[in-house]
Amino acid sequence: MTPDDLNFFADKSGLSDNNRCMNSPTTGLRVASVIFALFFLGHVLRLITHASVMLGSYHVPMWPSVVALIVAGLLSIWMWRLSSLRGIA
Repeated sequence: MTPDDLNFFADKSGLSDNNRCMNSPTTGLRVASVIFALFFLGHVLRLITHASVMLGSYHVPMWPSVVALIVAGLLSIWMWRLSSLRGIA
């Protein structure tokens, strides 16, 4: 392997115009917030429909969905609010 081959792994020295949005912390926080919001909605749906979850032969009770709903909701709100702060991107 030559030193030129290792430049593939090096960080970019500057942002180019075509990927500026993808390198923004705001974009990353908003994407993570939306993903956590989807998990939140999935747990809400499970609680509303009383869908049963089986792991092997074990029936998962509803209370872990309540805990996961709270955690996912709080993380989604927290990350969205962080993405709205001035000065991070």
